[in-house]
Amino acid sequence: MRFTSGCNHPSFTLPWRTLLPYLVALHLLQPGSAQLTVVAPSLRVSAIVGQDVVLRCQLSPCKDVRNSDIRWIQQRSSGIVHHYQYGVDLGQMEEYKGRTELLRDGLSDGNLDLRITAVTSSDSGSYICGVENADAYAEAVVNLEVSDPFSMIILYWTVALAVIITLLVGSFVIIAFLHRKKAAQSTELKRKDAELVDQAAALERKDAELAEQAALSKQRDAVLEKHVLKLEEKTDEVENWNSVLKKDSEEMGSGVADLKKLAAELEKHSEEMGTRDVKLERLADKLEHQTKELEKQHSQFQRHFQNMYLSVVKQKKMVTKLEAHCEQMVRRNARLEAAAVKVGHKAKESEKQKSELKERHEEMAEQTEAVVVETEEAEKPSEESD
Repeated sequence: MRFTSGCNHPSFTLPWRTLLPYLVALHLLQPGSAQLTVVAPSLRVSAIVGQDVVLRCQLSPCKDVRNSDIRWIQQRSSGIVHHYQYGVDLGQMEEYKGRTELLRDGLSDGNLDLRITAVTSSDSGSYICGVENADAYAEAVVNLEVSDPFSMIILYWTVALAVIITLLVGSFVIIAFLHRKKAAQSTELKRKDAELVDQAAALERKDAELAEQAALSKQRDAVLEKHVLKLEEKTDEVENWNSVLKKDSEEMGSGVADLKKLAAELEKHSEEMGTRDVKLERLADKLEHQTKELEKQHSQFQRHFQNMYLSVVKQKKMVTKLEAHCEQMVRRNARLEAAAVKVGHKAKESEKQKSELKERHEEMAEQTEAVVVETEEAEKPSEESD
């Protein structure tokens, strides 16, 4: 139950804002008039789908409301469920047409009861009962709960059916698993039986082989006895050979000492060769480093010549000479690389090749300086002519 002014309800916002000054003026002109209060005897009403239900509200204090504006509003959608004004029923929501009735017999006593016929589950929710007269407005809220026993039965049956289906599926899965397990166990037992049969046949074969080996062993024993007799006869000959071998071993001992000395000399010689190889590898690395530096210098020269070609467009003859010179330098570098590969086997000639490489490097520097001087001299007359 609550008491509010006529502009507080969302459905009456726009019209009652315009009427607010008139209502205030009426209230000031009639200071002794009593305020309206709507009371709901039962805030919660329960019903079953298909039944008729009466939502009850009454005015406090009791007052004749036949000439008042009475509205029942659905709070969820703010739509008008039933609208009574000065003895006439006005428009309402489409879904409530023909299903609502304001009980007019109690209007004179201040009762605002509304009957809804054939309620549905969608009718559940809160309803606002608002009444307005010339000087005041009041409203109350009634909650309607509509239950559907048939839907609940269907829900219970669906839940029970789902449980039964899950149990059947689970039992089917368990039976299938047990069947597969049993089939696997039977196949495993069959395989083990076949293995046992094979093992029994193998044991029988081994018994036959052992019997044959026993007969062969008897024959071998007889043969061995004959060999023992022959070996006893040859023991004397072996003793004679032992004496001869002792003499030979003494002679071999002296030969082994000589061989040890030779082996020590060979080890020293191999160590010396190893040190020489290390030195030669170092020299080869140095030569490779020098060749790489020469290649870098050659690339630098090529870049320099290309820049000269781009800057001096008119000196075509000088550029051709420089290209020929570059080709000669490439050929020389190729020869130097081939010589550097051979230097790995000729360590003594490496120093001479180093000096030659230095001289060639100096010659290349001098030639590049000469080319630069020539290009500068060739550019001077062109600049003067400009």
